[in-house]
Amino acid sequence: MKFTDGFWQLRPGVTALYAQEAYDIAETTDTPDGPGIVVTAPTMVIAKRGDTLNRPVLTTTLSSPAEGVIRVRIEHHAGSRTHDGFVLPGAGAGSASVSVTADGGVLDAGALVARIAPGAPWNLSFEVDGRRVTGSGLKAQGYVQLAPGAQVDPGIVSNARQGGGVPRPASFVHEQLELGVGEQIYGLGERFGPLVKNGQSVDIWNADGGTSSEQAYKNVPFHLSSRGYGILVNDAGHVSYEIGSEAVERVQFSVSGEALEYFVFAGPTPKAVLGRYTALTGRPPVVPAWSYGLWLSTSFTTDYDEATVNSFLDEMTARELPVSVFHFDCFWMREFNWCDFEWDPRVFPDPEGMLERLHDKDLRVCVWINPYIAQRSPLFREAADQGFLVKRADGTVWQWDLWQAGMGLVDFTNPEATAWYQGKLRALVAQGVDCFKTDFGERIPTDVVWSDGADPERMHNLYTDLYNRAVYDVLTETRGEGEAVLFARSATAGGQSMPVHWGGDSTSTFTSMAETLRGGLSLALSGFAFWSHDIGGFEGTPDAGVFKRWTAFGLLGSHSRFHGSSSYRVPWAFDDEAVDVTRIFTHLKLRLMPYLYQQGLEAATTGVPLMRPMVLEFPEDPSSAYLDRQYMLGSDLLVAPVFSPDGEVEFYLPTGEWTSLLTGETVTGGGWRRETHGFDSLPLYVRPGTALPWGARVDRPDYDYHEGLTFRVFPGGSGTASVTVTNPDGRVETYPVDLSEVTA
Repeated sequence: MKFTDGFWQLRPGVTALYAQEAYDIAETTDTPDGPGIVVTAPTMVIAKRGDTLNRPVLTTTLSSPAEGVIRVRIEHHAGSRTHDGFVLPGAGAGSASVSVTADGGVLDAGALVARIAPGAPWNLSFEVDGRRVTGSGLKAQGYVQLAPGAQVDPGIVSNARQGGGVPRPASFVHEQLELGVGEQIYGLGERFGPLVKNGQSVDIWNADGGTSSEQAYKNVPFHLSSRGYGILVNDAGHVSYEIGSEAVERVQFSVSGEALEYFVFAGPTPKAVLGRYTALTGRPPVVPAWSYGLWLSTSFTTDYDEATVNSFLDEMTARELPVSVFHFDCFWMREFNWCDFEWDPRVFPDPEGMLERLHDKDLRVCVWINPYIAQRSPLFREAADQGFLVKRADGTVWQWDLWQAGMGLVDFTNPEATAWYQGKLRALVAQGVDCFKTDFGERIPTDVVWSDGADPERMHNLYTDLYNRAVYDVLTETRGEGEAVLFARSATAGGQSMPVHWGGDSTSTFTSMAETLRGGLSLALSGFAFWSHDIGGFEGTPDAGVFKRWTAFGLLGSHSRFHGSSSYRVPWAFDDEAVDVTRIFTHLKLRLMPYLYQQGLEAATTGVPLMRPMVLEFPEDPSSAYLDRQYMLGSDLLVAPVFSPDGEVEFYLPTGEWTSLLTGETVTGGGWRRETHGFDSLPLYVRPGTALPWGARVDRPDYDYHEGLTFRVFPGGSGTASVTVTNPDGRVETYPVDLSEVTA
């Protein structure tokens, strides 16, 4: 949200007070993290005693919940209600040291140091390895008030159809941090525009807007800087960002109300930032090996029954196209009844028998759900009578007709409502359902009252966390640790601890394929390790060329699913070559499982995602900064999807000897390449000096990786590498590999 009219003036109807000086700097123990520093910052420079009268102040408190992490809290009126932040499982009493002298205050959190200079002008700096990486200067910390009709950019405040817009509040607190020369900003969730966020205005407000809009299903108020730090705004409500777009020398973030809290994370590398961020907000768990295989869906509005499902699966088997998971989308339930958690008896008269028969085919089964209860569902009255649905201020059930006629919303702030919802899921698991696609969770109204009295603005974004947690906990309880997996659309900070997430509703075009990748890369730089998307696009039916190119791209990721809207996504529906392409890349992925599964285990330990933007793996290479049409799959494979009908693709290879995994050709990197590929190929290069574990099977993802294991050794290395391979059953072996014995 923009408050200023150029550098000198405010917009009509806006008044602002800024921290002008550090008038008083003192040590404190009154923080959530132990020792800290509290700073009193008057909103004018105090020249005489009388200046302290009738003068608002901003109070800034610095503390540290973990090594390399500093919490900053800015308050105007400390007694006012705030939106509160996120669950932070990694927060504790930090080991920071505090020093306050005549030269100012220093909070030393190990890899990260905060310094507050005394007097005027206001100057709060953050240092990583002794180097100032950013800071808060003159007119950076501000308390802003809006008069009725103030002419500020509305952001999402008027977007009532996306689950109730935020009523325009009267006051905001903002911080502005320096944006250095050549500095790039990344993250802020799964955003489908440019990977580098400089110059953008971004609203953290979950919305169901599709991949071709500025809206996002997964909004995360965390950004990562190329200068070696990250920032989380610890506010689950609406956070408005101006990233060099209002004050072009600064990144501004603002929240409504009387207080703003944010965390600074040290690097110096992007991986180190993500490591500290996910340690605080939650690491991704291990996902089951079977989930890496191909997921095949009924698609959304197509007609299907058990015979249709079996015809798909039998054809896939006959064509040597291994499927690991079959997904039933919305219409496994009767129309107008979503959700009643009951199989539509007209087309699935024997669900238990059908699920058993699918399991006999060695398949896992996923079913679609959402957190809404349609009025026609028998569960609507049951939930309403027990107070399990969100209510309006007058005590009536909140309802509308978008998506499902007369639908209500399960109130997951009510423990009894959560237990009731989970009971419906346990019944499905008992039938034989293995996992759930948790769709929706973004259109959450703000004109409601929650059971626990939660702030409606905060709950708009946070609802997805409660929804997905309720489902994920059922799977963890019934399937066990390491076996639980979702296919979720919405998320916010911390959502990475409940994988997997997929990219939402794209169109079936090359352009949409590229924007989908940008969304995944942005999400990766927001702490999410596992990600998927609808191969072929969701809306419309792709032509055969788009489908084949998207298939190659989709099978070179952590999780792969064929899914569409009104048409099936079985490969033979396009042409015979689509079948061949599916076979080639499905088999390739299964061969790569010893590598991919190990990378997934490391993600659970470090927070580093499986699909990685080039800047995450090569931060020292300035050419990697803006690359959003290619990525690293784990640490050692470079993938450049083909986004053109003619097969031409342009991509960048970092310095070193890179080898095509598909052809064996060795190429010297350090520049751009243009190649033309058939549908059975794409640029897939192996990092110099890699010893790639190569699995022996192409029929399933969850096999014994040690049996028949070989290592493909690529040029560019020397000495002996120790390569760890972990089986899905937990057996670990570390193999010494001579890098001079090139085999590939």
